[in-house]
Amino acid sequence: MARWWQNRLPLTDRVTLNQRNVYILPTRAGLMLGVTLLVLLVASINYQLNLGYLLTFLLAGSALVSMHIGHGSLRGLSMSLIAPEALYLGAPAIFSVHLHNTRKRTRYGIGLAVLGAQQWAWTDVAGQASAVVNLAFMPPQRGLHRLPCLTAETRFPLGTFRVWTLWRPAAQVLVYPTPEVPSAPLPQGQAHEGSAHAIATAIQGEPDGLRVYRRGDALKTIVWKKAAKTGELVSRDSQTLQQQTLWLDQHHTALNQPEAQLSRLCAWVLQAEKLGLIYGLRLKQQEISPANGAAHQQRCLQALALA
Repeated sequence: MARWWQNRLPLTDRVTLNQRNVYILPTRAGLMLGVTLLVLLVASINYQLNLGYLLTFLLAGSALVSMHIGHGSLRGLSMSLIAPEALYLGAPAIFSVHLHNTRKRTRYGIGLAVLGAQQWAWTDVAGQASAVVNLAFMPPQRGLHRLPCLTAETRFPLGTFRVWTLWRPAAQVLVYPTPEVPSAPLPQGQAHEGSAHAIATAIQGEPDGLRVYRRGDALKTIVWKKAAKTGELVSRDSQTLQQQTLWLDQHHTALNQPEAQLSRLCAWVLQAEKLGLIYGLRLKQQEISPANGAAHQQRCLQALALA
């Protein structure tokens, strides 16, 4: 029933709350207050207590006014969502929700959470101002995931009524495989342009083509192990390193489990990009031509996430 109800909600990254999507029910405290008012009313009628009538109707009127104020705390509030960046499996997906208050009065005690989660983020939204709330959820597996259903609520001012809404974001988050730790050595590269150096030497020891650090060298070309031992900055010659074409093939991972294969390939992609190598990716149903750079790395990671 809950899944059917959620599927009827529109997919949107921006929503303005109104009387059609804001719901209200009494809390446990509100139900106890109702029972107490009923007992007071019966006692006042039985004993003809004028002060009892006064107290009963005063409390009942206060509860009704609080219901109206609580409903108005959410009604008219606008919420917009900023989709999270791509992440690796095992890390929480953190995203921000912007609350926009167009009226002059402050909206107090507004909480947001992922539907079904126990962790709430509470904030007040000042009049004609905005507030930002950060939420997080843990993706269950790699791939492209839609953000889970969100809920916002308030129990302001007396806590006797719970006013809430449900929101189904349209944003999605891409989850890469978890990089293997510790990572296996990179496979042997294939030489091109007449070069015969092995890529493995660039990973397991001090690679060929080392030179003194020059101002402007990329940080990824610095041999940090040598710098830590000797205090001398030495860089790898990027031209020497890029004289190899490295193919990262799913069939060459020496693993049987598909998820373990993708995890090792993910670690290899990060290693090859860190070393400035030219590398390509071969999966069972896709092949990415050799290249390097941030865009190429993102393309390879995306292919691994959706494999």
